[in-house]
Amino acid sequence: MTREAIPLDPQWAPSACTLPTAEQPLRVAEFDTLFAEAVQAVQRPDRTRLLLDLVFAPDNAGRASQLAARESDCCSFFSFTLAIADGVMGLEVRVPEQHVKVLDALQARAEAAAGLT
Repeated sequence: MTREAIPLDPQWAPSACTLPTAEQPLRVAEFDTLFAEAVQAVQRPDRTRLLLDLVFAPDNAGRASQLAARESDCCSFFSFTLAIADGVMGLEVRVPEQHVKVLDALQARAEAAAGLT
């Protein structure tokens, strides 16, 4: 599936997001590119937590950390943790209970872009 074929879910950017509306599709495209090129597996241990297993590479670590930092700046309810150990890299995403639908949308985009659905 190409990135253009993944529809933009309105749940993706809730009213709590301060990123200008015109920039939101660009940010979504950045996430889609990271998901398509780096995500190997997606796990959802609970409603408020998403784990993305990433291809172990310095470029992926840099892109994931920069994107997480910028997203945290406009959507402060997100909590991102990038962990690298023993040749394995993962990105954990957490949200408060009231933003579970946003995490659902993020998971759906990650799985679709990575071809895991």
